[in-house]
Amino acid sequence: MSDPEDEYTRVGQQITGAEQSQMFGKPCFKTGGKAFVAYFQDAMVFKLTGDTHAAALALDGAQLFDPSGKGRAMKEWVQVPFAHKDQWPELAGAARQYVSG
Repeated sequence: MSDPEDEYTRVGQQITGAEQSQMFGKPCFKTGGKAFVAYFQDAMVFKLTGDTHAAALALDGAQLFDPSGKGRAMKEWVQVPFAHKDQWPELAGAARQYVSG
């Protein structure tokens, strides 16, 4: 079993043109200066829309990303647990495509 943060990093580094950065003090990857994935609480967080957003949110244990923990979720961002790491690459690709417009 791999480490969640190592897996997050591996997935992010496989995205062409992705740059490692920070968002709210959390590790993230950006493209064109826009964050599209992040790492938080042993989960990968994706900026998604439409059917892909709904499918990610439907995964067991997935939730809207609330980095403050104060009930102010970021509605476009879905936090997907490590249990679904096999889906992280596909979701990361969709997130990159979404922010790239």
